[in-house]
This record gives sequence, structure tokens and C-alpha cells, in this order.
Amino acid sequence: MSIVKVIEVLCEGKNIEDALESGVREASKTIKNIKQIDVKWIHAHVEQGKITSYRVNAKVSFVIEH
Repeated sequence: MSIVKVIEVLCEGKNIEDALESGVREASKTIKNIKQIDVKWIHAHVEQGKITSYRVNAKVSFVIEH
């Protein structure tokens, strides 16, 4: 039997993929066995009519080692 824990993270990047990658990269500095990331919402920051960055709220799931 495995136990899975879920944490919520806020990630930011130039595009959505970059934001998610940075979130996983930062979380994996202190968390092992990350298995999944689920996006709750995406916000885009706009300046002068153009999207300049994205902020993503996501849930990171990881397996707890015995």
C-alpha cells in the first residue's frame, strides 16, 4: 500500500509550461517521489495589452516512503 500526499503550490513563468516546470523543480528540492501535478487555475499578468507572465496554482502529488 502507498500513501500519497498532496500539497498546493503557486508557480510563475513566461508561459504555462515554464511555470509548471519551475513549480516541480522547486518542489523537488525538498520533496521526493513527485508523481503528478494538477492545475487548479491559471492567471495571466497583462501589461500594455500583452501577456507578460503566467501564474499557476497547482496541486503536487507525491508518494511517501515507508
